[in-house]
Amino acid sequence: MKRKHNPEPVDKENPEWTDEDFQHARPASEVLPDLFGPQAAAEMLKPCGRPKAAMSKIHVNIRLDADILEALRATGPGWQARINKVLRDWLKEREPKKSQHA
Repeated sequence: MKRKHNPEPVDKENPEWTDEDFQHARPASEVLPDLFGPQAAAEMLKPCGRPKAAMSKIHVNIRLDADILEALRATGPGWQARINKVLRDWLKEREPKKSQHA
């Protein structure tokens, strides 16, 4: 008879939290200064990730030919930003020129 694989082995050093554990939990901002000192805690609690852009992007779905998408992705990380720049440049070329006599 085959033994069933247990997908969630019990970690004796770090057991799953109970409802009581969650009730007694404190925010990291309260705990870290005592454990690591105020300066290290402040560094640990700094937000991480990309800074908020001045002009936020809007998520859209767009259908492209498979070969076009493959070629764009093959250019490496930042391919979506490059598409944005190409479209912006294309639009600038087509903006109506302001009349100098106005």
